[in-house]
Amino acid sequence: MAWFDSGVNLLDERFNIEEVLVNAKRANVEDILIISSDVEESLKAQKCASHYNTLSSGADFKNVKLPELHYTAGIHPHYADQCTEQDLNALINMCADNAFFAIGECGLDFNRNFSSPDKQLFVFEQQLKIAVKHGLGVYLHERDAFDQQTAILRKYIHALPFAIAHCFTGTREQLDSYLSLGCYIGITGWLCDDNKAEALQSAVKGLPLERLLLETDAPYLFPKNVRPRKRNNEPKHICAIADKLSELTAFSVSEIELAAFNNAKKLASSKK
Repeated sequence: MAWFDSGVNLLDERFNIEEVLVNAKRANVEDILIISSDVEESLKAQKCASHYNTLSSGADFKNVKLPELHYTAGIHPHYADQCTEQDLNALINMCADNAFFAIGECGLDFNRNFSSPDKQLFVFEQQLKIAVKHGLGVYLHERDAFDQQTAILRKYIHALPFAIAHCFTGTREQLDSYLSLGCYIGITGWLCDDNKAEALQSAVKGLPLERLLLETDAPYLFPKNVRPRKRNNEPKHICAIADKLSELTAFSVSEIELAAFNNAKKLASSKK
């Protein structure tokens, strides 16, 4: 089996990156997407991907060939108030890099409004325009702003190579709305929480394999079906998400693994 973890906060200070990568590879994780929240983090993700991809292209590291790293570059809605024109230009400069995957995280978060809604809307739309102009996919964050986000996305989706709904936790109606726009759906360990994920567990029964991505969102969202419980999630636990999805649908774990891997690899190569 081979896994593609389509969303990891690999630069989180809780991680020993080399240890996480070795653990991932030993669990058959072949690819990892590093997700970024602002320009500073995006540049660090670019450097991280370059370093470990170069390292892995040579001799094995600790007797394993490390996973291939990809990264997103974007402005998370939490940081929209601090976004400048220089920041947006920096995103453009990163998109030609071989390991670059998509613009993001970008979108709207009206749950806590760390940035003003108006500035969130402006920065989100600017990133969509960059993606359209340069033929890039987008990696979407949304919280308590679904209708507003899909209304804006609808204006640009026809000109985007792809859009990913990162860490989808919504309803069947919201899933169907994203699917109608041609979006890919990122499913995380949230699915494994029987107490909180009732709506999502119902919704995924309508998720076709050709639109599925699996992501741990590590170090967050440790799957509840993994024992023993640990403080931090890691890419090595991605199979637990597939196990739960198989339990809820008619798909086997092997079918889920293969579809999610192939979908992500296709998107990773879409700009090349």
